[in-house]
Formats: sequence, structure tokens, C-alpha cells
Amino acid sequence: MSIRIGSNTASISTQRALGKAQMRTEHALKALATGSRIVSSQDDAAGFAIAENLRGQLSGTKQARSNAENAMSLIQVAEGGLNEQNNIAIRLRELAVQAASDTVSDVEREFLNEEFTQLIAESDRIARTTQFGTKKLLTGDGGEFEFHIGANIDEFNVLRYNLNADTTATTMGIENLSIEKRDAARATLTDLDEAIKQLAGVRSNFGAIQSRLQIAMNNLDNQYENISTAKSRISDADVAHEISELVQGQVLTDIGVAVLAQANASPVKIAQLL
Repeated sequence: MSIRIGSNTASISTQRALGKAQMRTEHALKALATGSRIVSSQDDAAGFAIAENLRGQLSGTKQARSNAENAMSLIQVAEGGLNEQNNIAIRLRELAVQAASDTVSDVEREFLNEEFTQLIAESDRIARTTQFGTKKLLTGDGGEFEFHIGANIDEFNVLRYNLNADTTATTMGIENLSIEKRDAARATLTDLDEAIKQLAGVRSNFGAIQSRLQIAMNNLDNQYENISTAKSRISDADVAHEISELVQGQVLTDIGVAVLAQANASPVKIAQLL
């Protein structure tokens, strides 16, 4: 058996094995702390690139979902105004029918007409003041909106909507209506029915775009879930595996330290030969 003191090969070999065990332990600790299997790009260069690309898609999809929700809010604000205008139109028709009967006198018709006039003014005020941010929604001045409801840049990620709703009193033809006289009250019924029809048409249009936005949001939710699952498979740490690696690394480190102590003690025994 040869004995050398110039190079303690046993110690060097043990140090190398101990270093690997420590790296294994450190990697497992980082993976458990971050929840990511890929602690650095060198662990899986291709997987890292794919995971980062998916992370970008997730971020874009999340914001697109938020954009769609904001677009829905805009439409709902307009819909709220229309709902009140519709209630007013129904009440106007009720007053007109009441005034058209001789069960009320001309004096009472004047009282009815006062409410009638005030309600027309309120309907017009609602149309002119309903807005989202600085955009007026019920005066016909909305213009074309572009809602970006996709994670990417192409045109299929943009929903275009032309908001041309105009429910002002002038446009609906109710601005100068009156029920002060019986015949005038009867004549207003045709105009009020037309106004109610116009409101129904505008609400139908808003309902259609809301339905489309809801479907778009559902689709974005599905995309987000599936992309998250794909990213998880690539980059998320397997906790059970990493804990196993950690335990093995710690055991090998403890053994390595003990063996290194023995390897370093071997040259000292040469002194006994002297």
C-alpha cells in the first residue's frame, strides 16, 4: 500500500462530492422557497424561455380581462340611464291615457301636464348627463370605441363598437308634447309609443354588446386557466421531489463532512511510522 502526503486524493475527492451535495441542497432550498423548478436559466434553458413567454401571455390575458370588464361597465352605465328613461316613458304614457279621459277636468289636466313636462325634462337631462369618464353615452356623440380584449396585437384582439345611441327628448320626438287638452293627450300616445320603441331598440343594441363582452370574458378566463396550467407544468416546483432532494443533500453533506474529517486525518497517521 502506497502512502502520499503531497496530495491527499481522498480529501480532494471527498471535497468534490461534498460540494455537489451542498449544491444539491441549496438548489432544493431555492426551489422550495421560490416555488419554481427552474431556479436559474441553466437548469432548463428551453423550459425557462417557454415559461417566460407563457408568463407574458398570462399578464396580457389578465389585463385583457380587465379591459373587457371596464368595457362592460361602460355599457352598464349607459344601460342604467336607459332603464330610468324607459320608466319615465311608461309613466308619460300612463299620464297621457289618464288625461285623455273626461274623468278629469281641464284643471286636473293642467296638474297632470305639469308632471308630464317635468318628466320629459328629466328624461332629456338623463340623456345629456349619462357618461363614462368624459364620454357622453346617450347623446349620439359617443363615436367608435375600440376595446382591446386580447393578449396579442393583431386586429382580432380588438372589439370595435359604434356607440351612436341618442335618447335626448328632441331625437325621441317628445320634447314639445303636452297633455293639457284631451285631444292633445290622445295624440301624444303615438309619439310616446314610438319613443318607447326607440328606447327598446337602443337597449337591445346594448344588450347584444354586453352578451358579446361576457362571452369574451369567459373565453379569457378559460385561456388564463389553461395557460397557467401549462406554465405550472414547466416551471413550478414539485414539492415532494424537492423535499426528497433536500433530505438526500443534507444526509450526503453530513456524511461528506464526516468522511472529509477522516480523509484529512489520514496523513497525520504517517507520523506513527516515524
